[in-house]
Amino acid sequence: MGSYASDVKKELTSLPVHPEHAKAELAAFLRMNGTLGVHDRHFNLDIVTENPAIARRIFSLIKTAYGIEPLLIVSKKMKLKKNYQYLVRLQKDVNYILKDLQVIDDELGLVTGIPRKIMDSEQRAMSYLRGAFLASGSVNNPETSRYHLEIYSLYENHNNDLAELMNKYFYLNAKKTKRRSGHIVYLKEAEKIGDFLHVVGAVNAMLAFEDLRIMRDMRNSVNRLVNCDTANLKKTANAAAKQVEDIQLLKENGGLDNLPEKLSILARFRLENPELSLKEVAQRVPDGPISKSGVNHRFHKIHELAEKIRVKK
Repeated sequence: MGSYASDVKKELTSLPVHPEHAKAELAAFLRMNGTLGVHDRHFNLDIVTENPAIARRIFSLIKTAYGIEPLLIVSKKMKLKKNYQYLVRLQKDVNYILKDLQVIDDELGLVTGIPRKIMDSEQRAMSYLRGAFLASGSVNNPETSRYHLEIYSLYENHNNDLAELMNKYFYLNAKKTKRRSGHIVYLKEAEKIGDFLHVVGAVNAMLAFEDLRIMRDMRNSVNRLVNCDTANLKKTANAAAKQVEDIQLLKENGGLDNLPEKLSILARFRLENPELSLKEVAQRVPDGPISKSGVNHRFHKIHELAEKIRVKK
């Protein structure tokens, strides 16, 4: 995950936890990152993350929503990177909390979709999307890569519900696709990514995103204009070179005095001013100014005469 995505998550984890919104955000964490263990028909619940701020966020959400302080266990991974792991473990009232958040049903079966009470509330939808992004979301740095934000889901119906939340209330034009190990909902449009960041509460990250996007788009526009100007200059230079070549050929084969007066004037003027564009020639030719199409027509006549000489040769 790049530094920009880290900054987004850091900002989200620093937002105040509101008691009326805590459950919706917690429901996303538990559904997407929770691991259940069963003992005598009672659940233990673990949520593991390598991000200490996210671990603190989950701890605060549980405490705010249910008045329970879960265990917070820090351990070091034994793999090459040896990052710290943060485990939030809930052992008390797990069944009640999971049923209350509709992570499990009355038969203790797993509910993989998003609960109706969240789907039907814009405010809860915002909190759930925040939790979902913190749990398994990522966003590319707008300055260095293509625009892309995504949230990963293990279950297809959960992915479908996330896309519905994004589009139903916030018109984010979210798209869905299947990954080898699950499903993702994603955004590709810069404006919609900025809107999503605003929706979930990452206002500073959204403003930074907009600044980077505007600068990048401006650079791209300047590059396009420069490339366009370069192509036009090259085109103008090539056309002028061909005109001079035709005129030199006519000069070497009978001279320019034998040309009709208008063509002769234009031919001499072009030889003296090979760097001028067609528009500039039309404005400054001694018997002008004439229209651009008019000067183009005269050069066409000169070219026809030069071609006749080439054919004879």
